[in-house]
Formats: sequence, C-alpha cells, structure tokens
Amino acid sequence: MASLRLIKKDIDYLVGEVVSDCYLSIYFHPEKREEIVAVMQKAVALRNDLFEKVNNPAEKHNKSLVKKHFAFIRQEMFTQVDAMFETLSALNK
Repeated sequence: MASLRLIKKDIDYLVGEVVSDCYLSIYFHPEKREEIVAVMQKAVALRNDLFEKVNNPAEKHNKSLVKKHFAFIRQEMFTQVDAMFETLSALNK
C-alpha cells in the first residue's frame, strides 16, 4: 500500500499540472477565460475532495478495505484529471 504522503503528493502534482495548463490556456486564449477558470475551480474542488477522502478512510482498522479505498481514490483521481485535460484540450481548439 502506498503511503498517505505519496498519495497526497500525486494528488497535488496532477491538480497542479491541470492548473498550470489552465494558466497557459488563459494566456493564449484570453477570450475563453471564464470556461478555463471553471476548469481550474473544478480541479481545486477535486483536490479538496480527494484530500478529504484520503484523510478520512471509512474503515481504519480493516487493512483490505483501506487498500480498496485508496485504490478507488487513485482511480477516481486519474479519471477526473483526464476528463479535465480533455475539457481543456477541447477549449483550446
């Protein structure tokens, strides 16, 4: 099982990449600022939601359930970050 610190670092890294790509998009497409800022807000909300889930696993004593919980969090993180990158890519066309 990965440590909490590594999961939190992964969350921060991926959300940071989304936010930095949003800043670049705003620079190149200032006319789409509102839509890009909405993606940034979703990214920050995702970060906060994932941190809440990481910090408060439902079953702290049952290791198999905790492992499944963290696996679900990782899967959710990758799925939602990928969707944000796709949304940002569509806005930049």
